[in-house]
Amino acid sequence: MCKKIELKYIIGIIIATVLWFFMFSKWTSYLINFWVTMPIAAVILISFSIYLNKKLKFDLKINYKDVIVGLGSAILLWFIFLAGDYFSNILFSFEESQVSSIYGMRMGHDSFILTLLLLFIIGPAEEIFWRGTIQKHLMKKINPWAGVIITTIIYSLVHLWSFNFMLIMAALVCGLFWGILFMYYKKLPALIISHALWDVAVFIWFPIL
Repeated sequence: MCKKIELKYIIGIIIATVLWFFMFSKWTSYLINFWVTMPIAAVILISFSIYLNKKLKFDLKINYKDVIVGLGSAILLWFIFLAGDYFSNILFSFEESQVSSIYGMRMGHDSFILTLLLLFIIGPAEEIFWRGTIQKHLMKKINPWAGVIITTIIYSLVHLWSFNFMLIMAALVCGLFWGILFMYYKKLPALIISHALWDVAVFIWFPIL
């Protein structure tokens, strides 16, 4: 029988859900600047992760293997999305417009600033919270695969507020990819490097349109 999932982790998920609602929902997103709100949300998630995971500082120790795994997995995921874009364009008539709306979020913003935010705040914060805190807890309390699947589902559903099918599917693929990587490799720095580099590559450096 699995151990009881602690309430404070559930509260953390609720906090993340509320933050994603304000950033992505059609009722609130127009009221805020996404690129100001997202870094604030990232700081909140990191702060809550520190509260939830007292051993977090030990989980963040990095070595050269983490860099190699992080870089290699980021490149692999970019090619997975390249293939996904090809097939999605065949299967879904709305693919191009929805993907374009995602890339439209960068319009009017300095690419260098966005690169810094994605590399050093947004990407790391998401991995520290979702895989390094929530998934780690669920893997321990239930079992490894349940931790991966539940975290991936939640990570996908918080993007539901965007009502953008392609964004939700992207979150599903990424969540599963990084979830499995964390389950087997068990090193958070590699996940942070992978997420941060993939974010910048797919959104700024080598966009898939």
